[in-house]
Amino acid sequence: MEITLSKEITAPASRVWQIITDLEGCVQVITGIDSIEILAGEEQFGVGTRWRETRTMLGKQTTEEMEVTAIEPGRFYVVEAGRAGLLYRSTLTVGALGDERSRLSMTFSAEPKGMAARVLAATVGRLFVGFTRKALRQDLDDVTAAAEAG
Repeated sequence: MEITLSKEITAPASRVWQIITDLEGCVQVITGIDSIEILAGEEQFGVGTRWRETRTMLGKQTTEEMEVTAIEPGRFYVVEAGRAGLLYRSTLTVGALGDERSRLSMTFSAEPKGMAARVLAATVGRLFVGFTRKALRQDLDDVTAAAEAG
């Protein structure tokens, strides 16, 4: 399963990049995030940066440990997390559309690892896709609002 959403933002790509790589600031920007605990890479966002991210999903708090596994500063980064036999991968990409406009794209995928995870994905996968798409859209809207506010 893979979901990709993107949005044009009336703000420079550098501003958008600053927002999406400021882990401590994300709690104030992204309404879906309840808390973030930085575990590694506090000094500089890059490969190996790890954190615990807590969100309320379907009425319950859930915490995932996330790690940056690839990055091209100013352009994109990849974050991976794993839980209950699933490998989650998120890619955030920023592209300039001129001096004062940019596009932010978010791609999320979940890959089942093992039979139990495959069965779960086959049975409740559609519900998960709809919920995840809605959450990604809200994250995009939140980052857009923060970037455009300056």
